[in-house]
Amino acid sequence: MKRLWPRRQFNLLLAAGWLDASSARAGVVDLQKVRLGLTMRNSMVHLPLVLADQMGYFKPWGIQIEWHDVDAETQTQQALASGQVDVVSGAFEQVFDLNEQGQKIKAFVLQSRTPQVSLGVAMRHLPAFHSMVDLKRLKIGISDWGSTSHAMAWLWCLQAGLNPRDMAFVAVGSMSSAMESLRSSAVDALCHLDPLMSWLEYKSDLRVVAETRSLQGAQLWLGGPSAGTCLLAKTDFIQNKPELVQGLTDGVVRALKWLQTAGPTDFLKSVPSQTWLGDRAFYLGTVDKVRESYSLDGLFGEELLHTAWRSRALRLGLVRPLAVDRAALQAAYTNAAVQKSKKRFAI
Repeated sequence: MKRLWPRRQFNLLLAAGWLDASSARAGVVDLQKVRLGLTMRNSMVHLPLVLADQMGYFKPWGIQIEWHDVDAETQTQQALASGQVDVVSGAFEQVFDLNEQGQKIKAFVLQSRTPQVSLGVAMRHLPAFHSMVDLKRLKIGISDWGSTSHAMAWLWCLQAGLNPRDMAFVAVGSMSSAMESLRSSAVDALCHLDPLMSWLEYKSDLRVVAETRSLQGAQLWLGGPSAGTCLLAKTDFIQNKPELVQGLTDGVVRALKWLQTAGPTDFLKSVPSQTWLGDRAFYLGTVDKVRESYSLDGLFGEELLHTAWRSRALRLGLVRPLAVDRAALQAAYTNAAVQKSKKRFAI
């Protein structure tokens, strides 16, 4: 029973959600629904978006989010391409993938400037783990094939001089199933998102050996900050629904500004106590680990864009990974809405 409680507590943490919908302010009567696709809504990568929704930042624009939670990032791409969702909250690299498939997609507001992915080794294997080369002996859990965690695991193997095609990757799914896979020895290491990775550290199930949830980690493993989680949509949607795009951008930018100065008391007031089940230390500790990874203003800066391009090029084995395709890069994003939000909120 002692082993079951942490898992039950973590599952309840996820089920409760990070924020209480009742905290959203009353707004416009005739709300416009925006169908938004994403995976693992309660992971920390989507925190600015979730905060914006729960704190009522979309209400002045009459926007209501219709959440479409799916199991894999590839499913969000398919949903966007087929028109099942209007907007996706996901990794910036997805834009390149979709555009290369003939889609016309742009990212329009940046949420994070690191991928926020960590790699941890189970404590039972830690005595024999001396360097990243030792990953070759381990089964590595990733959230899914083609996911951000898969991409980072692939990149870490390349940097260790290993051939990722020879590695034993295992798709372990969402946070609760990933935790079960690690604890049942179905995998020996885990490449995943917070709060899961922080929770498993907190419970001494694993030790993080590489991370991109901090700027220092991004500098070490990627060469600098990188365009991470963002909101992206079809170019037609951005052109035809400028008020919705601006409203979504305003909400996220306001949330990013709030995140810069919010203290422990602010978080405890904004997030209901049942969300962390009385474990304030865990919740606040997780926020502290990832807070600096969030964008300061939502802009796609040149350094962030180039780092994202180089990381992807290296992972894909392009002949000239340092040569940026400027046309492809320019087609992948727009800062127009963010620039207006920055002026509106004096950022």
